[in-house]
Amino acid sequence: MNHKVSTAFLLVVIGCVTSGTPPTKVTGLPLLLNETFENGAERWKPMDPSSFAVQEENGNHFYAIVKDSAYQPPVRSPQNIAILQDLMVSDFVLEVDLMSTTADYGHRDMCVIFGYQDPSRYYYVHFGLKADEHCNSIFLVNGEPRVSIAKTRTSGTRWIDNTFHRVRIERNTKNGDIKVFFDNMNQPVMTATDLTLTCGGFGVGSFDDEGRIDNCRIWGLKVTG
Repeated sequence: MNHKVSTAFLLVVIGCVTSGTPPTKVTGLPLLLNETFENGAERWKPMDPSSFAVQEENGNHFYAIVKDSAYQPPVRSPQNIAILQDLMVSDFVLEVDLMSTTADYGHRDMCVIFGYQDPSRYYYVHFGLKADEHCNSIFLVNGEPRVSIAKTRTSGTRWIDNTFHRVRIERNTKNGDIKVFFDNMNQPVMTATDLTLTCGGFGVGSFDDEGRIDNCRIWGLKVTG
């Protein structure tokens, strides 16, 4: 499939963003998605529809993983996922608020998917409690079980109960850079460089835990054709 991508852009990310604050100001990339789930989740396709639901608490709506998914991916990769429909980009900045509602254990996690081509080809960021070969890293799924591609990462992602954490992912497909931020928008918690997949879609969820997703915004270069 041939894609036509505009390359005339300038990206500037301004300010420090933490959970509960307004989104980062991004110039040079158009805002393509501003999803608050106040009107439902019609653009999202769960791999197992019974595992996701729009819920409300104190007047705020969010997308929730409510049970273990029955979905069995073609290769070892996240099971509790929902894919955003009809949006494919190259370069992008994504911000989303994530809450884990699972009790602490080594692989307590939430995930963000990008570069999604099909169920066996995409990237995902795994925000896991204790880093190891399969936890708390940037992963590539490319026709085989997921592989960590992170150049740098922390020793783990500390989830605070009943708290949304702000996540940001920046993707530059010219040089392959991927930067991931968690609460502190000044210092990335993970980095990678990879050009295996240079465009694709997005998804949210967890490897096999429960959690909540809210305030998903994507600025990017839309791919057509």
